[in-house]
Amino acid sequence: MATVVARHKVGDAKTWIAGHQDRLDLFAPAITGYKAFQDMDNPNSVVLVIEVTDLELLESIINDPKNQGIKDKHTVLEPITMSMEINY
Repeated sequence: MATVVARHKVGDAKTWIAGHQDRLDLFAPAITGYKAFQDMDNPNSVVLVIEVTDLELLESIINDPKNQGIKDKHTVLEPITMSMEINY
């Protein structure tokens, strides 16, 4: 399992926060869970710390055009930046 950090902006933080269960359902095949954070100076900038079981599947879910509707519903703005832990 890997921990991935994803960062993106949203059009409306309250709308995005309300979609928590939708995100869990959408990403369930590829993750075990996530924690969400907001920037202190910009609540429309969010960070997710995601416990990933299948990184390729997660990337395909995020980039699948059929999921654009849920991104729009949750006011997700591109780009979505994903980072992985550096192993020394």
